[in-house]
Amino acid sequence: MRVVHVWLQVLKWQGYDRVMLQTGRGPPPALATGQQVYGVRVEHYGLKESIAEDIARAGLVVSHGGAGTCLEVLEAGKPLVVVANHELMDDHQLELAEQLHTAGHAYCCNIEQLASTLLHVDPSKLRPFPRGDPSAFVCFLDNMLGL
Repeated sequence: MRVVHVWLQVLKWQGYDRVMLQTGRGPPPALATGQQVYGVRVEHYGLKESIAEDIARAGLVVSHGGAGTCLEVLEAGKPLVVVANHELMDDHQLELAEQLHTAGHAYCCNIEQLASTLLHVDPSKLRPFPRGDPSAFVCFLDNMLGL
């Protein structure tokens, strides 16, 4: 719990006053939803069909390194801090997080580095993520099918 308090202090210092946590199937945090800690209102929920609305309202998104979530956040133009889970599928989350960081689109850290990373987040230093071009995939399929 002490670690949570540290990053809540950092978020408050950075000017944030609300945190929305998606806990997934894991146990809910010890904090009650709606509880104030260091002037930051903490809310949480398990799962939803879509987190697009949460992303749209966010000033900053801290996420695991799943490709779908990272792309959804970046395509929404939101600043992103990726906390990679090193225990999944040969560190594929870390590879994606590091590539996004190297390209200047996101910050990358592990859970132990989260508070210090949040302390240095400057959304103005992130490069916008380029929108995907579905026509490139269509051309690829056309070529593969000989059309």
